[in-house]
Amino acid sequence: QVRLVESGGGLVQAGGSLRLSCAVSGSIFSINTMAWYRQAPGKQRELVATISISGAAAGYADPVKGRFTISRDRTKNTVYLQMNSLKPEDTAVYYCNTLPVKEAYWGQGTQVTVSS
Repeated sequence: QVRLVESGGGLVQAGGSLRLSCAVSGSIFSINTMAWYRQAPGKQRELVATISISGAAAGYADPVKGRFTISRDRTKNTVYLQMNSLKPEDTAVYYCNTLPVKEAYWGQGTQVTVSS
């Protein structure tokens, strides 16, 4: 059974940092591009960052380029999202999933709230 469990969110002031983690159970970690997504209140879920199977290639949405860094640890079956210089517009629930998305893999997400 595949499970993705996000953690690391919280309340932070603008300019602060957070590191999100996504623990991946099952066999999907080593065979899929992984990604972080987010959904702000009243908005559609959007893609934030992606990382290749090997971890050698990463991609970022324009709003987070230069501030967020995605990484993956094969020994821990975990994907990370380091978020620096946070802005109030980064407030959202953050999720991890594969790319392309598998609907069955959505977890509960982790709430990130950035105060101004």
